[in-house]
Amino acid sequence: MKNNLRDYLFIIIGAFIQAVGLRLFFIPANLASGGVSGVAQLINYVIGWQIGLMVLVGNIPLFLLGWRYLGGTKFIVRTALAVVTFSFFTDLLVHFLPAEGITDDILLNSLYGALVSGIGFGIVYRGQGTSGGSDILARILNRSRGVPISQSYMIVDTAVILAAGFIFGWKEALYALIALYVSGIVTETAAQGMSVVRTALIITSQPEAVSQEIFNILDRGVTLLHGKGAYTGAERTVLYCVVTRTETMRLKHIVHEADEDAFMVIGQAHEALGEGFTPLDKE
Repeated sequence: MKNNLRDYLFIIIGAFIQAVGLRLFFIPANLASGGVSGVAQLINYVIGWQIGLMVLVGNIPLFLLGWRYLGGTKFIVRTALAVVTFSFFTDLLVHFLPAEGITDDILLNSLYGALVSGIGFGIVYRGQGTSGGSDILARILNRSRGVPISQSYMIVDTAVILAAGFIFGWKEALYALIALYVSGIVTETAAQGMSVVRTALIITSQPEAVSQEIFNILDRGVTLLHGKGAYTGAERTVLYCVVTRTETMRLKHIVHEADEDAFMVIGQAHEALGEGFTPLDKE
């Protein structure tokens, strides 16, 4: 119950921040935000209907599809909370925020709108929620048709931006593309954090010596994997370990000192969960 309440709070806060980004930056500059909210902006511009109400109405058929094809009480409840909260705040904030925004610079509106909205999306995702709309459609297409989620987003957002080009103007559409790209980066950072870590695969003839030095100096765990050279057929031991970015140079030095003939590949991971890093959430 405590975890659920925490997640619900994240979703409400995230939806509020999304609404602020939409009202304060995207709407004044005529920048389509993509997805259902972008379509709602276009309808508002042409007909004058309330954006929040249109977001809610537009999500109803997608919500029903999600209920049928995706299922899960947890998914349904949290998606409904995110959509209703975002719709409510979007129409409420029109009475509290300046209609002309805080700047008339379209570049600043696109960047700040992307930053604020991306933070809001990320917080919603941290609460294990979704923003509805294209999120639901992307998941359905991925599960039923095997369409990659990223491709689904691209198709939907491209269609919205194309329509925005005809209605708002092509300059606004180009800046909207910039905002969508930046928002995606900010969303990922806000949802997953900035704790980028490094993974290392070490092929060495001195596995015990290398492992012991990593234990002693870096206090990091090492996993031993058994490998076989495809060309030589020789049995080799492969070490796998995860370190922080600041520990990468020390790891290189450790491996070189223990076995200067070792072969090492260093990769990048977005997150490490478990002992020595971020605690692994039970959920």
